[in-house]
Amino acid sequence: MTATRGMWSKRTARVLAVLILGFYGLDVLLLGGSSPWTLGFRLVWALSLLGYSAFSSELPEPWARWIEDLHIVVIACSVVGLVWMTGGTLSPYFVLVPVLPLANCLMYRRSARAGLLSGAVSSLGTFALGWMTEHHLLEALFRMSIILAITMFSTYLAQQVRRTQGSEQEVRLERARRESLELLAVSEHRRAQTEKLAALGRLASDVAHEINNPLAYVGSNVDFVREALRRPGETSPEELAEVLEETREGVRHIRQVVADLRGFARMDVREPTECCLAEVVGDAVKLASLRLKHVVRLRVDVPQALPTVFVVRQRLVQVVLNLLVNAGDALEEQGGRDGEVWVRGLGEEGRTVLLIEDNGPGFAPHVLSRIFEPFFTTKGPDKGTGLGLSLSRDLVAQFGGRLTASNRPEGGARLRIEFPVQGVRRTGIE
Repeated sequence: MTATRGMWSKRTARVLAVLILGFYGLDVLLLGGSSPWTLGFRLVWALSLLGYSAFSSELPEPWARWIEDLHIVVIACSVVGLVWMTGGTLSPYFVLVPVLPLANCLMYRRSARAGLLSGAVSSLGTFALGWMTEHHLLEALFRMSIILAITMFSTYLAQQVRRTQGSEQEVRLERARRESLELLAVSEHRRAQTEKLAALGRLASDVAHEINNPLAYVGSNVDFVREALRRPGETSPEELAEVLEETREGVRHIRQVVADLRGFARMDVREPTECCLAEVVGDAVKLASLRLKHVVRLRVDVPQALPTVFVVRQRLVQVVLNLLVNAGDALEEQGGRDGEVWVRGLGEEGRTVLLIEDNGPGFAPHVLSRIFEPFFTTKGPDKGTGLGLSLSRDLVAQFGGRLTASNRPEGGARLRIEFPVQGVRRTGIE
């Protein structure tokens, strides 16, 4: 059965109403003929079910509660009246009277009132039926006391059922909440990785250029050594040593670029740790310089002595890299050769602050108001997904920090990241 306000759906109420009226044939067999009284009680019972199911959900709460109480009393009176007309305590329907409190407690589970009301009507009806049928006061009181005991037991049982159902509902809600949090964590992790791979894609051409230069002179040096080995005596050992050292430096540079990219692109989950802000910025600058050194001048001033921050290092590297690349893109679009980006670390009262500024065009008013909206971007489809700044703000917030955007008074954009000193340490960040 499904519930509107109480227990009955309209379809269930219609089925029960048909069954209640259909059993009128038993009344005819019991009484040896038709009885307008039993038919009347059945009609009142059926109409009460239909009316309650139809209107209880449309009424405000106080009225709905009173209608439910009236509905329960009408049903109890109809059952008692039906028993009275078919033989009193000797009626085969008398078994319905003690069952009513338990049935109402289970079917109208919102409170104990349903069981108490039906129990009160059933108890008084049992006493009246016993007195009118057997004219024995003690017998009537005994039957009445049984109904009262059943009522109290039914009320207690219904309360336990409600508590059990409430506990089960809380467990289900808690399980659903945990599953939602796990799905959210997985989604956030995938979103971060998607933006990370997008950043790597934007750096791809610069990475190729950065690797191609040392590869060129490594290849040239290998050819030189090969020719020297073919013509011994024409090249001095000092020249060969110098060429090999240059070759080793070129290989080391390529290996470092690949290691930086591989470390940045790692997809494993890490817990937050205490990190030196200067080292985090250094990692981001090494990657960003692949892009920026061909576009702008990058100036970094982040003291080693700044208080440590409690973050997932690779996540904060990703944030700083994204902000630096965004600054480079803005300056490149502006054109000119005097573009500069500054990265400065400051210690303010109770906060560690990282400023990333440029001397570009800054943020237009309509852009500044929407800059952290997901998928909002002023770049072309080949240069951004619109998730970078939104994701950066979320990542910084996970570490207890705050990312804000503004325009410099001198002109250009300013991104400000601040972390509380000795801030709350968060675990389980994926």
